[in-house]
Amino acid sequence: MILYNYLIYFFLLAGVALSIITRKLTIGAALLGGVIGLLVFKGGGYNGLIILALFFILGSGATGLGLKRKQEIGAADENKGRRTAGQVMANGGVAAILGAIAWYKPEHVHLMQLMMAGSLAAATADTLSSELGTLLGRRFYNIITFKKDQPGLDGVVSLEGTLTGAAGAAIIACVYSIGHGWNSELLWIILAGIIGNLVDSILGATLERKHLIGNNLVNFLNTLTGATVCMLFLKV
Repeated sequence: MILYNYLIYFFLLAGVALSIITRKLTIGAALLGGVIGLLVFKGGGYNGLIILALFFILGSGATGLGLKRKQEIGAADENKGRRTAGQVMANGGVAAILGAIAWYKPEHVHLMQLMMAGSLAAATADTLSSELGTLLGRRFYNIITFKKDQPGLDGVVSLEGTLTGAAGAAIIACVYSIGHGWNSELLWIILAGIIGNLVDSILGATLERKHLIGNNLVNFLNTLTGATVCMLFLKV
């Protein structure tokens, strides 16, 4: 077991180096990502780390897909798909905090791991719906007014993007269930992703458009919502 742990540490370091070399993350973001990965592994085990890696792979792939088209309509990241430390913290910070709690308080490990999955399901749903919805969507609407709006703007959604986000949350839920058993928690995690993504869009259409909060805070609240939804379902 100790040998396997050292292998995980090696792969985390390799992942940090690879993300820098491939320019998927800035140097600061890559180092922060390594710390987040370590905390998720310590609290969530192999299953938690696989879920985190899956979010990163799906998110990076979706971000890089159709980048030219996204730049044309102003929907691309300023760093051309290269994520910053702030973005990494916004998407993975809640999972890292939950991992640290599970590591320090093992009596709460099941709740923390479920909430961790919910937070990453919400992050995945948001990223896929935003990045792929812009490319796949046919009609775009403001989530508050339901009036047609410009794709790429905060709080603008499409049916195709919403369904893509739900599919991303379902992938996270299935991977979690492989490690924890197939039960009602699968549905909870999917709902956590969908609700978190919905909250993200509402915040984007209101507070973010008014420049009261930034996108990183919106994404952090999205993941916090996903974690909270799973906590509430478990308590019911």
